[in-house]
Formats: sequence, structure tokens, C-alpha cells
Amino acid sequence: MKKSTKALHYGYEKDSQSTMAVPIYQTTAYEFQSPQQAANLFELKELGNIYTRLTNPTTEILEKRFASLEGGVASLATATGMSAIFYAVANVAENGDNIIFASKVYGGSTTLFIHTLKRFGIEARAYDIDKPKSIKKLIDEKTKVIFFETISNPSIDVADMEKIVKIADKNGIITVADNTVATPFLVQPIKYGVDVVVHSATKYTTGQGLAMGGLMVESGKLKAKLQGNARYSHFNEPDLSYHGLVYTDLDLPPFTLRARLSLLRDFGATISPFNSWLLIQGVETLGLRMKKHSKNTMKVAKFLESCTEVKKVNYPLLKSYKNYKLAKKLFKNGASGLLSFEVEGFEKAVKIVEKIEIFSLVANIGDSKSIITHPASTTHQQLSPKELKDAGVGSGLIRLSVGLENCNDLIKDLKQALK
Repeated sequence: MKKSTKALHYGYEKDSQSTMAVPIYQTTAYEFQSPQQAANLFELKELGNIYTRLTNPTTEILEKRFASLEGGVASLATATGMSAIFYAVANVAENGDNIIFASKVYGGSTTLFIHTLKRFGIEARAYDIDKPKSIKKLIDEKTKVIFFETISNPSIDVADMEKIVKIADKNGIITVADNTVATPFLVQPIKYGVDVVVHSATKYTTGQGLAMGGLMVESGKLKAKLQGNARYSHFNEPDLSYHGLVYTDLDLPPFTLRARLSLLRDFGATISPFNSWLLIQGVETLGLRMKKHSKNTMKVAKFLESCTEVKKVNYPLLKSYKNYKLAKKLFKNGASGLLSFEVEGFEKAVKIVEKIEIFSLVANIGDSKSIITHPASTTHQQLSPKELKDAGVGSGLIRLSVGLENCNDLIKDLKQALK
């Protein structure tokens, strides 16, 4: 089954009402057939619904469908993209451990890693995404995760996934890739050996800025990496909080199972059934939208590159892009709707944002409507000057999330704003 077909059908088995659209199971709890069945569900002798904080029929369809699109074996839907990232890290790291992350990632992820995780006793070590070999010197016996974005936001850097995975696998370390910008319709990190893929489904997955949500997808090879691995002993030892079960002993994807039974249970960042339903609607048209986003963005990028007021344009499929060969190899069907460009200084950037008409000044990406952002004063404002530099966010950097409007209208709007 091809991805476009999976996006419309996968994971949904019609119930007694035989509805064509996936139903919204808007409920908090489920009636047990008997005391024995209830006990079996809690002991995992039988799989089924107990409470919507853990599972929900609508959410399960979203999880199955998205795991299939990413080429994974299981998925966990969460309330937001940030909760999916946090769960991916918290599932393996604890006090005294460290994670290694690409310095050029979303500002919220940087803040989570450097500041919030620090309060949990987890150290974050940054590396240059353009120099994967620099990861090696950061690894020690307490390293639990190597994190990166397939296309970084907002610096638009492309990760050499194969090189990063090779280093991680050699050291028995889990890789986590944020594939929010590219989506599985443009690249599948699991095909390049990545262990866990995370998404802010709030972005391209919903596509219209309608719903918050996050997704975490597990690779089929991850179980083998966890089994007998001293770095991840808690997957191979009895979990006393859940009847002493050993996750790697079960015939289920262990990473997703533990995140559901431990983290979703205890932290409770659960997606609502209604938001899951909205995301399912988005998934159905995701492939078509990513083609249009990519086509529009390429035209806008070429236009900006021709403007004397623009110092530099960052878009993976421009021939002037620093890693054009790598990008061309990874993104055969387009490179999504995100680009950034640089102008002369903070004041010039702000003036452009003030003059723009069709593009909306919004702290989001991936909407069907075009968005403009000045990261240094908004999404990355909380970062220090050094952190901004490391993240590739200059004072004159402007980020565009190019939507589905007529591209000539978008270019005309940019032309008048740049004057």
C-alpha cells in the first residue's frame, strides 16, 4: 500500500455503524465486560481500552496511520509536539545522564534541553549539525540520546542522518529525529536508520492551524538495540510500577509501550480524541499539501535570491545551498514549505515584517496560510546571544512558512515589503 493510500485508509476498521469517516470517540472511560476482563487489561494479558489518558479508539487510528507513514512499528500521540520530544528523552534519560543535540534546532527544544532538563539532572551537550564527527567527543557511558531535526527550524539546516546514525549505532545510543518540517511524505528518517521520530503534529499534519498534537514513532530495529544494552537497563529489568514487567521481554514495541504505561500515565500530556480526529483529517491530504508547499516555496526562494535587499536565502533545494548534494539525495519530492532569508540587521527585518500584507505574523509553521516570523524577537527570544549564534539565528533572519496561496500573490507581497 502506497503512502497516499495509507493516509486515507490505514488503521481504520469500520465499527457497527460502518461510517466512512473515522468516528470521534469522545469519552474518558470504557465499560469492562467483567471483573476478569478488567483485571486482564490492567495486567496486559489482554489489550484494550481502560482510560483515555492511556488509549482511545480515535487516537489509536491516528497512531497506527502515522506509524505506517513513517515506516515504524508503533506510535504514541501526545498533547503537543514538545511533550512528544520530552517523552522521547525522558523515556531513556534520568538524573546523571546526558543527551547530545544539534545546536540548530527549534528554540523551544533548545530551552527544554538546556534549562528544563537540567532541573531533572540531565545534561544537554550541543554539536554542530554540519560536523557530525564532533558528536564522538561528546559521548560517554551516560549518553542516552542523539537528537536532531531533519530540516532545522528556522536555520534550515539538513541533517546527514546516515553519518549521525552510524556514530550512534556504533556506541549503542538511540537517535531521535524531529521530522516536523519534512513530514513522512518528503523523507522517512527510519529508512536511514533512525530509532525514534518525533513530530509537532500542530504544524503540517493538521495543516490549518486547528489542533495541537505531538507524535512519537518507534523504529522496528529499536527493540534489538535496547535488549541487553547496559545504557538502557530499565528496559531489561522489572518495572516495579507496572507489575514487574520487563519491556523487552514482551512481543510489543518496548519504547512506545514504556512511554505509554509510564510517562503518559504519570505526566498525562494526552491528546484529546477531538484533536486526534482533526489530525486524521489533516493526514488524509498531507501528501498533496506537501507537494504544493514545496512547489510554492521553491519559487519564493528563487525570487528572494534575485533580490538585492536579501543577503542570503536558506532553502535545501537551491543550488546555492551549502549542502545541496545531501538535500537533493534526501528530498526527491520537495523540501517542504519552510525557508529563511537574511537582511541587513534587526531594524530592516522588523520593517519588512511590518509592511507585509498576505503573510501573517504568527508563531507557527505549516499552516495552509503563509506565515512570517522574525525569530530573534519572537520564537528564539529566550536564547542568549551565544545560543542564538549557535542556532544560526541572526538579528536579520526572517523565517517564512509558505502556504498554499497563489505563488504570484506571495511574491508580489514580498516585493513590496522589501522596498
